[in-house]
Amino acid sequence: MRAATEEWLVSARDDLETITEIVGNPRLTHVVAFHAQQCIEKGCKAILEEREEDIPHIHNLVTLHERAGVSLEADEILDVLDRLNQLYIGARYPGERGLFPEGQPSQEEARQFHRVATQFYERIHQRLKDE
Repeated sequence: MRAATEEWLVSARDDLETITEIVGNPRLTHVVAFHAQQCIEKGCKAILEEREEDIPHIHNLVTLHERAGVSLEADEILDVLDRLNQLYIGARYPGERGLFPEGQPSQEEARQFHRVATQFYERIHQRLKDE
């Protein structure tokens, strides 16, 4: 595995570990959403890095997912990626970090984000180990 790929993967793992630690806290669902978005984005970019492709300066998870070619059995994946795309832009402004246009994600959504980010990370990690 290339050193730069490992850096992307370690950073994605750190985001996932953060999610795992806080997913049960109802006050931090917005932080779960933010780190889920980051985990998936960095995982996709790890795949692109390993293939020695240019890393696009974009944050759209659906586009990155398609470019990386990561497949999951979960039917919910594209819905979750699309949902997480809604929060990214606002997540960079004070007072809106990790919020959606309608406000903070529910605990159910936070658990779903955690589940999808975990599946995504595990799939990417395995794929990179196999290459």
